[in-house]
Amino acid sequence: MKVVILAGGFGTRLSEYTDTIPKPMVPIGNKPMIEHIMEIYSGYGHKDFYIALGYKGEIIEKYFKNFKGDWNINLIDTGSDTLTGGRLKRLEQYLNKEDFLLTYGDGLADININNLIKFHEEHGKLVTISAVRPPTRFGSLSLKGSEVIKFKEKTQLGESWINGGFFVVKPKFLNFLENDQTILESGPLEKVTHLKEIKAFKHEGFWQCMDHKLDKDLLDKMIKEKRAPWVK
Repeated sequence: MKVVILAGGFGTRLSEYTDTIPKPMVPIGNKPMIEHIMEIYSGYGHKDFYIALGYKGEIIEKYFKNFKGDWNINLIDTGSDTLTGGRLKRLEQYLNKEDFLLTYGDGLADININNLIKFHEEHGKLVTISAVRPPTRFGSLSLKGSEVIKFKEKTQLGESWINGGFFVVKPKFLNFLENDQTILESGPLEKVTHLKEIKAFKHEGFWQCMDHKLDKDLLDKMIKEKRAPWVK
């Protein structure tokens, strides 16, 4: 299954690093965040990557130019000012035939990718979103069982499940994306929620987003102390 990584944002809340490099290239231990993410998928046999580039994308291109390994890495420039849904829309020509995996370039988890896919295939909806339980900072989910009742980006609803950023998506979902200014987390995901075409895979294990320097420091410490749950 193809793996899409959205890696083009400005990462302004991590400006200590992102003034000079894109957020997915911020090092965690001895390798960039994006490589850690790719290793999560590769560990479950998913090695066909489509990386949506934007801000300082040439740095990611340079890193992977002579990358050694059995990964198939496709680096696609999706524009410096394109928003998350627009980046995915620009990859439509690569993704219009089969379900695909989707994630951001700044989150790590010990999530079982193949169990995520199995759950997606069993319920048959357009989108599977991962639901996690860290301190609420991002897209809040209202759940009834695995059914997503409400999706709100960056709004605290006083509930315990949030968007973990590991998705499985049917290509028909791409029809909900309009142009470069489409924000994946507002219009499109809210629409499929209204249509009851989204289900949540509850991940009770480790999840950590690298949004601020404190997050990076925590992940670095986990690597140093050899207690990084996402590392197999």
